[in-house]
Amino acid sequence: MTLRRYLQLDVFADRPGAGNPLAVVLDAEGLDEARMQAIARWTRLPETTFVFAPSGPDASYRIRMFSPRREVPFAGHPSVGTAHVVLEAGLAMPVNGRLLQEGVVGTLPLSVEGEGASRSIAVRTPRARVVEVAEAGDARLSAALAGFPAGRLPTALMDGGRRWWLAELADEAALRDAKPDWDAIAHLAETTESMGLCAFARADVGRDYDLVVRAFVGAPARFEDAASGAANATLAAWLAHNQALPGRPHADGTRRYTVSQGREVGFDARLQLRVDADGEVWSGGRVCNVVRGTIDWP
Repeated sequence: MTLRRYLQLDVFADRPGAGNPLAVVLDAEGLDEARMQAIARWTRLPETTFVFAPSGPDASYRIRMFSPRREVPFAGHPSVGTAHVVLEAGLAMPVNGRLLQEGVVGTLPLSVEGEGASRSIAVRTPRARVVEVAEAGDARLSAALAGFPAGRLPTALMDGGRRWWLAELADEAALRDAKPDWDAIAHLAETTESMGLCAFARADVGRDYDLVVRAFVGAPARFEDAASGAANATLAAWLAHNQALPGRPHADGTRRYTVSQGREVGFDARLQLRVDADGEVWSGGRVCNVVRGTIDWP
């Protein structure tokens, strides 16, 4: 019998059922890639992460993350959720409010603010770049965007480790009521080597969030993401590129805003985005535990 500590979480949420589910396996030493992939396939959650001792003194811990289909180089909600588990397990302590996560894409810092149930964790995401800005009426996008009233910014393809088409819609109601054409979005994803379409809109006045986001994954599966830290970070980079970030800058030049995502698929996540004075994007929020136990996997 090989018992390893195992947790399931809701990430970007203050209560169970609101955020993006994640499984975390601690004590992962001795698991090879095939067995990690098998566990991730078995959990059937968006991602499952595995925690190892760091390979050197420059990181707090080492992580590998898998979807049910393949290893994932980087994703936002697994990074944030795993940091939460590492802190609760006492495997690492923040230094000057920072953890350092070693992974496939290198070592990334995470900021830790607050304590206990109100603690917020954010990962500094890989730098995103503009791949292309689409012309109005681009034939590749016409079917996927049919019936989506356009907002102010042009549609663009951004690469932040994963490629997303980003499209602004006219207002919150238009985005919440949007009915995705899954065949068109899948075709767009497959032909442009992207995840699919991340649509966003400015929030109505008086909301407790600044943007509404819906992320339609077209390939390899077809689903609407409950809450995507990576997609939102890529969007933040696009908004910063266009000097279109919500809110006003803080005294230190940082811009912060809140995203609502997942309501249309039965969730109600809140993501906290931050763009610092150096242009780095931090994606995070709160995490709550749902399941604590062990997994028996030799």
